[in-house]
Amino acid sequence: MDGHALKNGIGFFKRLLGNHVEAIHRVEAQAPLGARMLVVDDSPTICAVLGKMLRQDGYAVLKAGDGKAAIELARSEQPTLIFLDIVMPGMNGFAVLRALRHDPLTRDIPIVMISGNPQATEQFYVQRFGADDFMQKPFGRDEVYLRIGQLVQAGRLPARQQSPLVEQPPAARPVVEWSAEDLTDIPDIAMPDADVTAQLVAPAAPLALKLANGIG
Repeated sequence: MDGHALKNGIGFFKRLLGNHVEAIHRVEAQAPLGARMLVVDDSPTICAVLGKMLRQDGYAVLKAGDGKAAIELARSEQPTLIFLDIVMPGMNGFAVLRALRHDPLTRDIPIVMISGNPQATEQFYVQRFGADDFMQKPFGRDEVYLRIGQLVQAGRLPARQQSPLVEQPPAARPVVEWSAEDLTDIPDIAMPDADVTAQLVAPAAPLALKLANGIG
């Protein structure tokens, strides 16, 4: 192999490694510990699953089961980020998004729309109405963290300040509303609305009963 080819080969691997490291940094970038995340979904199960994912990364979680409650919480609590379901009875996610964007108290809060509806038109409406991102159900923990990391990288969310030598004190972490046993029982994948509805028709465990009643 001549020197030119060797140099090109080394350059390729440097670029490959650099892109890999950059991708890892994007994923690892997170909002500050204790940042309040508002989850808006009419499914208690989706609220529980997404809430679990967020708590596992040190965030405080607020929940709203309908559009009116979401607007009231956003105004009173000023969350750092809102995860907003599109398909809800009554006031749907698009109407909530418009209301939040027209209100001086909430217009600057980053919003990620979520839905299990596969229609591509949702993407169009999300961009038109001013949401920051869109997340399709089913989604897992990695995708949730990636969405938050991208908003941090874009400057829409503040970055978490961490030191490799100093661990965050326990007091800085939000209070966990679920027991360790309950958190284990909550699934790690948020399924589309149709699957969630089927799960809630006949809850077969105490935890399912709690979710159906909207506790937590």
